Amino acid sequence: MRLKGKVAIITGGANGIGLAACERFAEEGAAVVMADFDEAAGKEQEVLFREKGYEITFCQVDVVDRESVAQLVEKTIELYGKIDILINNAGITRDATLLKMEQEDFQRVLDVNLTGVFNCTQAVVPHMVAAGAGKIINTSSVSGVYGNFGQTNYAATKAAVVGMTKTWAKEFGRKGINVNAVAPGFTATAMVQKMPEKVIKQMESAVSLQRLGKPEDIANAYLFLASGESDYVHGHVLHVDGGITM
Repeated sequence: MRLKGKVAIITGGANGIGLAACERFAEEGAAVVMADFDEAAGKEQEVLFREKGYEITFCQVDVVDRESVAQLVEKTIELYGKIDILINNAGITRDATLLKMEQEDFQRVLDVNLTGVFNCTQAVVPHMVAAGAGKIINTSSVSGVYGNFGQTNYAATKAAVVGMTKTWAKEFGRKGINVNAVAPGFTATAMVQKMPEKVIKQMESAVSLQRLGKPEDIANAYLFLASGESDYVHGHVLHVDGGITM
C-alpha cells in the first residue's frame, strides 16, 4: 500500500473527483479526512466507506471561513496526531461571459477556489513544517492554463493556483514539503454529465483521446503526487486532460 500510515485531508471530498480521491487514498492505506461543505452527502459517503472497512472520516468545512478550516485541522490532529497530505480539491463554478457575469458570482468563485486554498494550506503547513515532511497538491485546471470561454472567474482562480503552487514550492521545499498541482481537463463529474449531450460530444471531440476524463483519472494523479514515488517532483503542474491542449 502506497499510503499506509499516512493521514490525508481532501477538500471537496464528498462528490466527484474528491470522492474518487478519498476512496483511492483509503484503498492505498491512508486515513482520510473527507472535508466538504455538503454535510448530507459527506455523512452518507462516510457510512458507505466505513461499511467497506475504509478509514474515512467526514468533517464539514467551509474553506472560505478561517475558523471552520481551523476546526478541520484541529479535528484531524486530535484524531491522528499529524497531517501528511493536503489535497486542495474544493472548487465551484459560476460561469458567464464577461459582459454577463455578476460581481457576486465573480467574487464567490474567487473566495472558494482561491482564498479557500490559501486558508487550508496556511492552516496545515505549520504541522508539516514541524514534522519536516508533507505533500500538498492543489487543483488547477486547463482553464487556468489556457483560458476558457465564459470562465473569467474560474480561469483566473485556477491560474492563480498555479502561481501559488510554484511560490509555495520555493518556500517549503527546504522544509521537506513537496508542493505540486494537477490541472484536470474535461472530467465526467455529475455536474458535467447533466449538460446536453451535444455539448458533451463537443467536449469529447476536443480531446485527443476522444473521451472525457473519469474522476478516477484525476484521483490517480493525486495519488502519485501524494506517494513516495513523487518525492523528487516539486513545483510541477501535472496536466491530466487526455491531450486537450495538443
